[in-house]
Amino acid sequence: MGRIAVIGAGTGAMAAAARLAVAGHRVTVYERAQTYGGSVRRVERDGFAFDTGPGLLTLPAVWRDLFVKTGKEPLEECVELVQVDPSSRHVFADGTGAALPNASRAGVVAALDEALGSGAGGRWGDFLVRAREAWDRTRRPLLEEPLWPNWPVLADREPYPAVPHKRLLRTRQAATLAEIGAWELRDPRLAALLDSHALAYGLDPRTAPASAAVLPYMEHAFGTWYVRGGMRELARAVYERCLARRVEFRFGAEVTGVLEKDGRAAGVELADGAPAEADHVVAGVRPARLRQLTQHRLDDEGDVRPGTGARPGRFTVLLALRGAREAGAVHRTIVHAPDRTAELDALGSPSPELVRPTVTVLRPDDPALRPDGDHESVVLSAVVPPDGDRDQPGGREALAGELVAAAEAAIPGLRERIVWREEAESGFGGVSAPSLAAGGGRFLHPANTTRLPGLYRVGGWAHPGGGLAHAGMSGALVAGLIVEGPEFRGSQ
Repeated sequence: MGRIAVIGAGTGAMAAAARLAVAGHRVTVYERAQTYGGSVRRVERDGFAFDTGPGLLTLPAVWRDLFVKTGKEPLEECVELVQVDPSSRHVFADGTGAALPNASRAGVVAALDEALGSGAGGRWGDFLVRAREAWDRTRRPLLEEPLWPNWPVLADREPYPAVPHKRLLRTRQAATLAEIGAWELRDPRLAALLDSHALAYGLDPRTAPASAAVLPYMEHAFGTWYVRGGMRELARAVYERCLARRVEFRFGAEVTGVLEKDGRAAGVELADGAPAEADHVVAGVRPARLRQLTQHRLDDEGDVRPGTGARPGRFTVLLALRGAREAGAVHRTIVHAPDRTAELDALGSPSPELVRPTVTVLRPDDPALRPDGDHESVVLSAVVPPDGDRDQPGGREALAGELVAAAEAAIPGLRERIVWREEAESGFGGVSAPSLAAGGGRFLHPANTTRLPGLYRVGGWAHPGGGLAHAGMSGALVAGLIVEGPEFRGSQ
């Protein structure tokens, strides 16, 4: 079997490493940081602990499959998965709120009818049926298979179905997520609920294709999960599975180039000038970084790439609170922006003004994250423009203040409970969304294979896109392409 050099120790890269090691390859992971996990990071201070990357998990089957395929111990023996119920509570701009049960269509319909008025739940339930149709049409080509060579087929066809319009006596097909909200949901609060799933990945629902309906569908169909001890525990379990399969990790090892020989990738060059030869190179880095490493234009005409320009980032505020978490507190509350149009305009503006964004409040009931029962650790996060006032003196503090002010709708007496707070950027300067069909291909990601034979892309910036589940899928696809060759078409 061959030698594999993996650049980066993110979750997608480690998923590929574990699978390749089981197949008999000698795998070495080169990570310039001093730890593993990529964006799945953790901050600890004064007995408090916080996830600064993803806080919840969807599609846990992706990681169950990894552990089944790479060892005897299943995922549940390595981490404790907890289904979050309710899945989320939403506080809308008009002050109304709705708590949505986890993975229950009937329960969600009833909850929305009660909170927003009769008929609201039915419209959302009908939307989920159509979203499932879009999911069924795109699941395999977008998630389970390497990106097709004829990928423009995915770019040109909108999988979200047309809807009959009684007054017009014809069907009407939404082209964007915002059109679904306006035409089919017909309630600004339901539209905000829909939009929040796209906004969480830095997508503007006014330009995101209607196929983005699969984002709320995935959460509805497969549930929302938390890993006891924090999401960092999942990264730890994957790392330890790699070690058990004899994957070698070299931390503090910065890769400065991809070696080439006879027209194919032949290893990596390290910052100290030492070469590390390999038969295949797997790169878990952003596209711009990979272009630097290869000195090749891997995104020349013909390659798939997401929309150009800087991506919105995720701004995170860590709160250490005094006082116990009250009984019945919800794990996740989404406090919607008071002015959604202003929020979306700011995301796309080259000189955005400070506006209060949609804020996600995470309050896990987990003793491992707090010093004792008389304290609580809370994470606030929002998707924000890539540049803006927070880069000016006092800008970060002002933005953090907006997040805290919004979070008061979710946490009673929040300001009086704060022991300390810490602001942080996460997402490595940008949020990567899952691959989406339609939209002219702007919402697809570069293929796992590259124009340089022997070099592969993995992780949230490669097919099938961002998010923990999709990163894990990319690891499976890359391992399949290396083990079985270019004829690999995914698991059957």
